[in-house]
Amino acid sequence: MTTTIPSRRWWPGLDRLAIGLSGLCVVHCVASAVLLAMLSAAGAMLLNPIFHEVGLAFAILLGAFALGRGILDHGYVMPAAMGALGLGIMAGAMSLPHDAGGGAETLWTVVGVGLLAFGHDLNRRATA
Repeated sequence: MTTTIPSRRWWPGLDRLAIGLSGLCVVHCVASAVLLAMLSAAGAMLLNPIFHEVGLAFAILLGAFALGRGILDHGYVMPAAMGALGLGIMAGAMSLPHDAGGGAETLWTVVGVGLLAFGHDLNRRATA
């Protein structure tokens, strides 16, 4: 007979939450780029650096907690490594200029968010 750790049941829920927040981040990034191109005043509000800094800090905290706990639960490092790569790309994208024409910041942020969400999905699958 196998026993499960009672607290393990809600850890995959954190990964689902993080995946959902990653999706919202992608929507925000794409919407910001579109709004900036269409309405500079609305785009400037959504591209406020504090919004991105707080969002990245929240993503780092949630990722460290959920992915770190996953390593302790299932012993696989790959989900955390994938998530850390995504977070690193997201942090690096913040150093790029907020230009509407090039879109490099948006592109790299979306790539980072996708890798982070993939890491959380791997973590969720390994825990389940």
